Amino acid sequence: MNSRFPSETLERISGAGVIAVLVIDEVQHGPPLAEALLAGGVDVMELTLRTPAAIEALREIRRQVPTMMAGMGTILTPEQVERAHDAGAAFGVAPGLNNRVVERAQGLGLPFAPGIATPSEIEAAVDLGCRELKFFPAEASGGLKYLSSINAPYAHLGLRFIPLGGLNFDNMAHYLAEPSVVAIGGSWLAPRDLIRREQWSSITANAVAARRLIDQMREGL
Repeated sequence: MNSRFPSETLERISGAGVIAVLVIDEVQHGPPLAEALLAGGVDVMELTLRTPAAIEALREIRRQVPTMMAGMGTILTPEQVERAHDAGAAFGVAPGLNNRVVERAQGLGLPFAPGIATPSEIEAAVDLGCRELKFFPAEASGGLKYLSSINAPYAHLGLRFIPLGGLNFDNMAHYLAEPSVVAIGGSWLAPRDLIRREQWSSITANAVAARRLIDQMREGL
């Protein structure tokens, strides 16, 4: 089964190891937030469609900080797929599995990872042609032990997972050591309150710490 993600997009996500998952309230916060993450070595981000500012913030990041790979998350409807695609999202993510949303993303050529938490949802996603899946909510569902268990019958399909929900600096290495995990979602890198208060240096520091840990893991230190 072939991936719906272009190889260069998947390689970029895998290389990053962590995707900064963000809630932005003000459009003008998008570019400096992207710059703060880049300064810390995190070059993939997901803007969640939880606020009215998300789409325009994505446009501004694409315009002002083109070196950042910016995707869109919390995509719940086909219309939101279209808006994310038109704004230049590099990929799309959803918390759950909605056939109409996945099919619209595929129709537009938007790389898309639906959310799964059960074997039945994995099978439904596979039936739609998905290979990259968001495991959500990761910790509340049973964590990496649970993910490994539900993925076991499908391991021969080469599915790749992006866990999100309850992950942090203390448990991220645990997830990244799992071969089926292509990257993790990191909402702790830039919490909403830090963005609102424009604490860019704190966000850069969080990114630096995450990048250092990922690099140390990959170097076998």
